Amino acid sequence: MRTQVAIVGAGPAGLILAHLLHASGIETVVIERQTRAYVEGRVRAGVLEQGTVDCLSRLGLDQRLREEGLRHSGTHLSADGDDFRIDLEQASGGACVTVYGQQEVTRDLFEAAEARGLTILFEASDVGLHDIETEKPFVTLRTPSGEVRVDCDFVVGCDGFHGISRQAIPNHVLRIFERVYSFGWLGILTERPPVSEELVYASHERGFALASMRSITRSRYYIQCDMGERLEDWPDERIWDELAVRLGPNLGARLQRGPSFEKSIAPLRSFVAEPMRYGRLFLAGDSAHIVPPTGAKGLNLAVSDVTMLGEALAEFYSERSAAGIDAYSARALGRVWKAERFSWWFTTLTHRFPETGAFERRMQVAELSYLRSSSRAQASFAENYVGLPLG
Repeated sequence: MRTQVAIVGAGPAGLILAHLLHASGIETVVIERQTRAYVEGRVRAGVLEQGTVDCLSRLGLDQRLREEGLRHSGTHLSADGDDFRIDLEQASGGACVTVYGQQEVTRDLFEAAEARGLTILFEASDVGLHDIETEKPFVTLRTPSGEVRVDCDFVVGCDGFHGISRQAIPNHVLRIFERVYSFGWLGILTERPPVSEELVYASHERGFALASMRSITRSRYYIQCDMGERLEDWPDERIWDELAVRLGPNLGARLQRGPSFEKSIAPLRSFVAEPMRYGRLFLAGDSAHIVPPTGAKGLNLAVSDVTMLGEALAEFYSERSAAGIDAYSARALGRVWKAERFSWWFTTLTHRFPETGAFERRMQVAELSYLRSSSRAQASFAENYVGLPLG
């Protein structure tokens, strides 16, 4: 099998890149180790930056998003139950975020890929990347129908943090920057209306909480917990009680309690791998970087990566210029590190760390108070939250 670009991973990053390249007349083959149903069923974040929405719109993939997505022009922050609102649209000069679950984005991408005839090889095992330092790389894999070899011009690794693509870069080339946090997010989904029409990020002396949603009838809630906690120690009623405390008396009284139908504990990690290119291999999305979920940058960073890479590959094929692909790693990392900074700052502002004592807590409260009172601080927050422009 021959193609121009082989994409490893059929998550949003890989699928959006395939659509971007298809729009430029570039052939792709997407390789995915799981089934389509498994990929579509993964529960992930759902806050889309303005740039992500714009990208999906340009690709003609925004019909359901426009019909069902929840456009948020603001967000709420709370310090020990005392909450305030930041008008994102006003503070950023007109940009907003849209709540639309990653599962729904993935479903839209798969349906459009099928309609447009994009090639996706599911249930691929024993995937190997070969000769990536040469001009003739290829990928080998095994599918339920037999062994496959994909010859290509470029390989793009969109296969996540645990994927094989990053591992193909030699250790003497790759640099890893990482911080693993001692706590996680205990999250639940429930068929109850959200407590607020916009997201609420709560910083409480007992720890962080987030009130989010997937629709006007389905809520997503998170509370900070130790990574050693067990789900069986957190029955629904205990989670509701803790949410009521951390969100404060006003919002806590408005919680509509109900049974959860999904419950999990997610670890928090800050991670960056440099460079994001080695030979004819490019990394994009979680294969190259992970951010804490505070601020919802993960999916959006992946979209900015593949947008830059799509532009660079289109330039290569249309103009026979390598300038874009040569600049891709530095350009992408410039935006990655800004998003890492914001996610790290927002996490340190709102979470309780093992070293958080009375002094550190006072600093958090003072920072939130400053953010509440300063239009310039709110403008900086909004600029980062709705998404920085591509570098």
